[in-house]
Amino acid sequence: MVKKIVKIDENKCCGCGLCVPACHEGAIALVNGKAKLLHDDYCDGLGNCLLVCPAGAISLQEMAVVETLACACPGTHAKQITHECTREAAPARTPVPAHLNQWPVQIKLVAPNAKYFNNADLLIAADCTAFAYGNFHADYMKKKITIIGCPKLDNEDYSHKLASILKMNEIKSVTAARMEVPCCAGIENAVKNALQNCGKIIPWQVVTVSTDGKILE
Repeated sequence: MVKKIVKIDENKCCGCGLCVPACHEGAIALVNGKAKLLHDDYCDGLGNCLLVCPAGAISLQEMAVVETLACACPGTHAKQITHECTREAAPARTPVPAHLNQWPVQIKLVAPNAKYFNNADLLIAADCTAFAYGNFHADYMKKKITIIGCPKLDNEDYSHKLASILKMNEIKSVTAARMEVPCCAGIENAVKNALQNCGKIIPWQVVTVSTDGKILE
């Protein structure tokens, strides 16, 4: 049997003591100004103490395994065979924040007069870009209104709807994001045509993503 228990790095521990009341099992105490796991058999492995430690001194490890084998021979005593090993548990995953600021996102579904467009920095993206470029949310979607489409699969000209969005709202800037593949030129051309037909001068740029996930200059 493998059990998770906490591991405390005394070199990192600042002695704040916040982990002591956080441990509902009473397994942790301060000893000479440092947190110490006094009773590893009490530790429930839930990691409440990890959440309150400001120094990052507490982690989870997996602790093994005690097996008891009873001998079948009459008059003999049971033998306890102990296998001891430790391994670091996988670190807890830190959630990555999403930066989608409205719904829906498909160009075909959005209403040109939706309130979220007004005074927006607008990102018009080919839908493959967010899959190809891993940091797309943080680098391009943050603080923008994002709408997406695929001109090849949708088989339509987005420029008329995009021009309506630009005409009906005060758009601060436009970013067009496309893949490097030829079929993605449709999203860039639709943005250019919409900008030319909206009757406004709006700052704009094109971002091109390669198929191996890089931003091309």
